[in-house]
Formats: sequence, C-alpha cells, structure tokens
Amino acid sequence: MRFRFPIGLALLILLVLVALSSTFGWGDNAERLITNKAVDTLPDEMQAFFAANRQFIVQHVTDPDEAESKNPADQHNEFIQLDHYGQFPFTQLPRSYSAAVSKHTRRSLETYGLLPWQVGLYSKRLTDAFREHNWNDVKLSAASLSHYVAEAHNPFNTTVNADGKLSGQPGVNNRFGTGLVDRYQLFFFVHPNEAVFIHDPTDHAFEMALSAHTWLESVLLADIRAHQGLSGYTDEYYDRFYAQSGAVLVRQLSDASTDVGSYWMTAWINAGRPALPSR
Repeated sequence: MRFRFPIGLALLILLVLVALSSTFGWGDNAERLITNKAVDTLPDEMQAFFAANRQFIVQHVTDPDEAESKNPADQHNEFIQLDHYGQFPFTQLPRSYSAAVSKHTRRSLETYGLLPWQVGLYSKRLTDAFREHNWNDVKLSAASLSHYVAEAHNPFNTTVNADGKLSGQPGVNNRFGTGLVDRYQLFFFVHPNEAVFIHDPTDHAFEMALSAHTWLESVLLADIRAHQGLSGYTDEYYDRFYAQSGAVLVRQLSDASTDVGSYWMTAWINAGRPALPSR
C-alpha cells in the first residue's frame, strides 16, 4: 500500500514555511539595494572586482533566505532577540559564543537568535576565500555576508516582538522592511559612507544590532499613528508611515551599506590585501 501524504497537511506545511520565511528581515529589494550601494564604499584596489561582479553578488544576497526556507531550523541565524536578555544594553548576553553557551545553553541561544555570531562566521569565511584566491567563493561569501550584515540593521530582527504581535501590530515588520522600500525606493537616496576597517567583526555585529534596536519603539509608534482612523493598510497609511519613519528607514539602509562594504574590506585586509582579478 502506498502512503498518501494528506493534501491539507502538505498545504499547511507550505503556508507555515512561507510565513516563517517572511517573518524576519528586509524584503528582497531592500537587501539588493543595500548590497548594490555597498560596492561604492570600497577602496580603489577592490572596486574593479566588485563592480564587475556587482550583479552576481546582488542577485545572490538572498541565497540564505532561500536556503532557510527549505530548512526553517536555520532561521535562528537571521535574528538576535536582544530584549530577551533584560534591559538595554543587554549585558546578560556575553558576546563570546562560548561564554554565552556556558551561561545560557546552546539551545536557548538558538531559540533567541545567533545573528551576530553568524556575521562573524561569514566574515571569517570571506577572509579565507580572499586568502586562498578562491574568487568564486569570494563572490558567494560576500553575498551571504552582506545578507547577514543587512539583517543586523533591521530593528525587528533584534526583538522578541519580531512580527509586531506582542504590541498588537501584526505584520509591522513587513510593512517597514518590505512595504516602505518597495513603495518609496525611487523617492529616497541611500548615502553610505566610505568603508572602514572593523577590528572585531562579531563585536561590531552586536553594536549594529544594538543600534538598530534603539529605533524599534520609534517605528512601532509611527505604525500606530499612521493607522489611526483607517480600517486597513491603505495608500494613505503607507504615506503616513513613510512620513514618520522614512528617516529611520533610510538611515538603517545607508548604515547597512556602509557596514557591508566595511566587512568586505576588512576581510580583504585581514587576508593580506591580495591583488583581485578585474572580473
């Protein structure tokens, strides 16, 4: 007798996977915008290679999302719910992974997110790829690193209120990280600064997440005010929401681009500044 997988159960699992994949992080357009702008932050010695491969890296920045949609257990790499660990600046969470495991257990860390350590891991992978002159791995690792660095700049990746349900604002994360970008990206300008050397990639990732978290209440309040007197999330709502939180959005996108370029440059420097191919 052949086992027949219930269609209803299969549909339910599919819907859960789709919902999980959209719970965390920026939308695709935001990630690609951040990565595209990051190329312009690099020094001249890196420009030719990254400019020639800009399209490839931008295209592959969403690869981690696609991989995690097939294996939702890995989604703990996409966030760090800092407010689980007490009050700002959340000193109950050690920044050393081994110390954090000793204090909170590995299972607990995975439950509340591993994002800063994932940034540190991919910074090391990119460094190794530069050192080995493995240019294909450089491109892929640069794309993945960009993804995780970008995620650390999204306020909703830093909180247990990741989807807004705890504050009675379900979906606010997608309205901010996807809806505003998709609607208004032609009307705002992302202005990253020049890339700078990062002395401790993991520690800096924690600082990025802490900075993003400081904007959380501002965005939540803007969402509430934008929705007042409206029955749905209409064009008027988005115009109001953008008027009140657009400056935060552009700041986070710009800072993310600066940091992506900085992580790329740091990996290159730590690898001994290898000469890069022109394409």
